[in-house]
Amino acid sequence: MTETPEGNRKTFCANEYDVLKRVILCQPQYMTIREAINETQKEFEDEGIHIKTALEQHREFVRTLESHEIEVILLPYHKKYPEQVFTRDIGFTLGQTIFVAKMAHDVRIGEEDVLKQWLEDEEISYYNLAEDLIEGGDVIIDGETIYVGLSNRTHKEAVEHLQGLLNQYDVKAIPFKAKYLHLDCVFNVVSPEVALIYKPALTDEDIALFSSRYECIEVSEDEQFTLGTNVLNIGNKKIVSLPVNKQVNEQLRNRGFEVIEVDITEIIKSGGSFRCCTLPILRG
Repeated sequence: MTETPEGNRKTFCANEYDVLKRVILCQPQYMTIREAINETQKEFEDEGIHIKTALEQHREFVRTLESHEIEVILLPYHKKYPEQVFTRDIGFTLGQTIFVAKMAHDVRIGEEDVLKQWLEDEEISYYNLAEDLIEGGDVIIDGETIYVGLSNRTHKEAVEHLQGLLNQYDVKAIPFKAKYLHLDCVFNVVSPEVALIYKPALTDEDIALFSSRYECIEVSEDEQFTLGTNVLNIGNKKIVSLPVNKQVNEQLRNRGFEVIEVDITEIIKSGGSFRCCTLPILRG
């Protein structure tokens, strides 16, 4: 396969921490907990989501990204997709290829078609994982290693298919407790040396694996609930994180990261934070 010269690339991602240049988001215009499909939503189901606040917080997040010279693409929103704000789940970028996911839950099926339409309009090719249940929140990339969480949303068959497609990569299946929804709610790689981890959700074997590869910052139960692992690295050791996750932020700063605090606490009521709300398509 011929590599496109770097300056001409529309899409490329090799990890979770190189400088972010282009990213896909979607405003939470119709965000609602129509049907509680994760533990966080169950907690806030009666309270609901204040759309005006969620939109204001999302706009501030977009402004923050743009102030760091990141091109933000906003997908069109649709009333029938109440969770469209979580663009990470509809796909993932690996090398120059965007893989489009097949959504597992009824309330989200069809969101991927909005992404495909945009990619086709932009004449960006993609690989459609049409037969596999896999969501981008379960896919964490670090160079030649791809960690894929096994969950209610991502099945073992999808991991095996991915490994067959990507024989130059080491695809590692990571089982975790299903109530935590996606792997990036309990684990995230923030640099070649550092990861965030919530140990109670993972197996002893995988905790040992991650500990052998990274300096692991342990996230508390309280800060896991406020999605302390679900940060977004925008490159140059700059990380977007929630102000409420004080321990995680302090631990990151102690290791030389610049933590950019943005409040999206209204959005996280539906079970996703900064990583969930972003689909990087170009890092470099």
